[in-house]
Amino acid sequence: MSVLASHDSTLRARLDADLKQVRRLFADELVSDLGCVNELAEHAQRYHGKMLRPMLVLATAMAVQPEVETTDRKHLVAAAVVEMVHMATLVHDDVLDDARMRRQGATINHLRGNEAAVMLGDYLISHAYHLCTSLGSTGVSRMIAHATNTVCEGELLQLTNRHEHGLDETTYFEIIKRKTASLCGACCKVAALLSESEPNVTDALYAYGETLGIAFQIIDDVLDLTGDQDTVGKTLGQDIAKGKLTLPMIHALEAADNAGRRELVNLLELQARGGLSDEQSRENIRRVREILHDGASLGYAREKAASLVQRAKAGLIENLSDTPARAYLLGLADSVVTRRL
Repeated sequence: MSVLASHDSTLRARLDADLKQVRRLFADELVSDLGCVNELAEHAQRYHGKMLRPMLVLATAMAVQPEVETTDRKHLVAAAVVEMVHMATLVHDDVLDDARMRRQGATINHLRGNEAAVMLGDYLISHAYHLCTSLGSTGVSRMIAHATNTVCEGELLQLTNRHEHGLDETTYFEIIKRKTASLCGACCKVAALLSESEPNVTDALYAYGETLGIAFQIIDDVLDLTGDQDTVGKTLGQDIAKGKLTLPMIHALEAADNAGRRELVNLLELQARGGLSDEQSRENIRRVREILHDGASLGYAREKAASLVQRAKAGLIENLSDTPARAYLLGLADSVVTRRL
């Protein structure tokens, strides 16, 4: 999902350098005097992927302070903190989903079991707040803590609604706003707060990050149904297997006639019960994809994401001056819809 190549070379070089520093801060924070802990933490660092959340922090800082040529350490620390929180959620998500692959490699739970994965996720969260205290800002710490609380609420709301074939769009959007978008919004707002931006700019940036996060999760849900596992780099089909209804399936169930709805519900229930051979499972998912494609449900979801991206971009254009960093944030929003991994 890289958009660096198409932007100002100075900005690109600065973001590359900043992200290296973020990774270094991340790694240094997790060092333990126990070899077994270091081994797990080093494996988890392979989960660094698109680095969306750190990039939101860094690019926002550049956009609100275009006159500053060097990124302040406090923004680098905040970027490392949000990546640590995000990575903790990935480790825990893999336990919830019984996933075996992430970022082209084995998950912690697949390698070491659920107990180790749960504890490693907790270790990441605790270190995120340990590192966050070095910022010396109670407001920023509370903002990141609030976002983390909201992520957990979203996950619990999703768990409550598993296998709920009557799930509506309103509840779906509430789930993803909490579990994904809240942290993206916090990334932008934290950067603006650390830069002492005006409240209207801070609020606009939160709205941009939150809206972008909703669009990102919609596309993530589409890719779970349509993506190629080798390209996406993680276990796919998990939403069906775990009884999670996402936007394409919600649309298809609402748009189908009685016979079509029964067929789709039967396929979803069969997949969620498990016990199928690999060949049977692939055939089930193939048929689900076919139904979603024929009913235009995949296109419907992509159009929703594209509309949200346009809204996010409009808010930026209205509230930020035209700079390379703003252009980067606009391009980042576009890349959410076009990504394939």
